[in-house]
Amino acid sequence: MYTGLKEYLQALGWEVATVHDANLVGASDRKIVDYAEKNGLILVTQDEKHADLASLRHVPCVLISKIMLTKIIDAELRKSPSFMHS
Repeated sequence: MYTGLKEYLQALGWEVATVHDANLVGASDRKIVDYAEKNGLILVTQDEKHADLASLRHVPCVLISKIMLTKIIDAELRKSPSFMHS
C-alpha cells in the first residue's frame, strides 16, 4: 500500500522491500504474508486481512488504519492555534 513511502523510510535508516520489489503485485494475501515471514520482514499495510493473517502467523506487522491516520492529522492540527475545528 505504501510504496510511495519507501524513500522516506530508507532515509530514516530502514531497509525496505515493496510488493513491487518482491514481484508480488497482485499476489494473494497469504503469499505476501508468507514472503514477509520467510524473509524476516515487518509487514506494513493498510489491509486488515494482511494484518490478521500476519498476526495468526506471528509475523510482525504495522497496520496503518484510518483511525491511526485520523489521530495523527488531529494531533498536527491541534499544534497550531490558528486551526479551528467545530
